[in-house]
Amino acid sequence: MCTAATYQAKDFYFGRTLDYDFSYGEEVTIMPRRYGFPFRHMGNMTNHYAMIGMAHVADGCPLYYDAVNEKGLCMAGLNFVGNAQYQTLRPDKDNVASFELIPWILGQCATVREAKGILESMNLTNTPFHATLPLAWLHWMLADRNEAVTIEFREDGMHIFPNPVGVLTNNPPFEMQMSQLNHYMALSNKTPQNRFSDQLPLYADSRGMGALGLPGDLSSQSRFVRAAFVKMNSVLKDSREEGVNQFFHILGSVEQQRGCCEVGDGKYEITIYTSCCNADRGIYYYTTYGNHQITAVSMHHENLDGSRLFRYPLTQSEQIRMQNEQNA
Repeated sequence: MCTAATYQAKDFYFGRTLDYDFSYGEEVTIMPRRYGFPFRHMGNMTNHYAMIGMAHVADGCPLYYDAVNEKGLCMAGLNFVGNAQYQTLRPDKDNVASFELIPWILGQCATVREAKGILESMNLTNTPFHATLPLAWLHWMLADRNEAVTIEFREDGMHIFPNPVGVLTNNPPFEMQMSQLNHYMALSNKTPQNRFSDQLPLYADSRGMGALGLPGDLSSQSRFVRAAFVKMNSVLKDSREEGVNQFFHILGSVEQQRGCCEVGDGKYEITIYTSCCNADRGIYYYTTYGNHQITAVSMHHENLDGSRLFRYPLTQSEQIRMQNEQNA
């Protein structure tokens, strides 16, 4: 399914892969401060922080998969089928539909700490967008440059977990994802040493055997371990370009190729897009399955005091630069 990650370099980065077997026609979407977002139960939010992210826009409403606001607060929703549980309306709470959670938080919060306070008085409802867009059962990662948390709404209520690795995949629940890292504490980026037995002359077959034993399958748990290891051992230079490049390499370790994950009827999950938000500068970078050239959209190149959405369809076809172009 999907993987989300944070990364602290010269700037703070946040992004995710979207792994699925089809696309809803998502676009990079900027919601300026005065765009009226129509909440189902909480009225029309007409003055809020601007944000940029990936969204499917339906009936003029941006349904965000992931986004960052102008203050640097970031959020992404990932599939959590079988464990997610939303609620019916409660008169004593702020009732927010699950598809509204990202704009609800990013529209009025500048930090994770502020968002925790908003969440305490909120009830996440099982209100569908409409009949042709059924409920998406999700959990979320919320992060700023100082901390990251995982938010889950389950049968026993809301859980907000500190997320010290800044990585999230799908099932199982987050505390079980974190506990799996205990099984891999012996992983190393160094050449493996013989600890099997001092009575056997064991040796490394070749160079490049760091991370020996790192799981390589496409399950959510394996992707969590792999993304966490790659991120926590990442080394980079101090330029912004290197930070963006390295972030795409981190998420590249968990991307899905067509043909490796069949979901039935000859359909396969692929990494539809990979995103990287520079949360400090408000720039949304992305690649798609058909285009590995990084494309960027800056929220600050638009009028953030405006009242209409800015929408950018994804570049889907490969952009290949011919280095030895023939003269005409």
